[in-house]
Amino acid sequence: MTLYYSLVFLLLVAEMSLFMLLVVPMPFTVRRKMFTFLSENPVVAKFQYWLKITFVFILILFLDSVNRVYRVQLELAAATDTAKGTAAVMGHERLEVQARKFYSQRNMYLCGFTLFLSLILNRTYTMILEVLRLEEKVKQYEGTDRKTKESEKLAEAGKPAEIARLRAEIEKRDRDIETLKKQADGLSREYHDLCEKYGETLPPAGTRKDK
Repeated sequence: MTLYYSLVFLLLVAEMSLFMLLVVPMPFTVRRKMFTFLSENPVVAKFQYWLKITFVFILILFLDSVNRVYRVQLELAAATDTAKGTAAVMGHERLEVQARKFYSQRNMYLCGFTLFLSLILNRTYTMILEVLRLEEKVKQYEGTDRKTKESEKLAEAGKPAEIARLRAEIEKRDRDIETLKKQADGLSREYHDLCEKYGETLPPAGTRKDK
């Protein structure tokens, strides 16, 4: 196996490991932190960018391997149909062509499965992110409803105390008003008494001397 096909094989193993990591059951908090890190980290974003370029080269290798398989298939058919040469030479040629066919098919399957698994990983990653967002919204809605219900319960529980407090304030103000009325009545009586006393001390109107 050449160097670039060895790298493709390592990438395929890495994709399989990552896929297992994505589908393994995890707590919601751990999964949310992991996917938040993967979706917001700039280093991961750059790595994904270079991976896309790598998959373009893998696609080129896949097309080349398909072309090689097709050509080897034609050579094998031609070697089978020919009747020239000795049987030993014929067998040697067939083994060589079949070996090249095997390697070409291996490379084609390797590149094809790598590309196919990359599409599955991308789709799985997107779906898991969407599910996490929906779960987060559901938790927020449940928390809002729970807070609303708790506030309503507290309000209902606090209604008798609030009514009692308002009644106490009303009674206090009624007492203050009664006190003010009594004070006003007392001041009015004192004013009349002073007016009467002051009127008694004044001389009659006819006895006053004009200046």
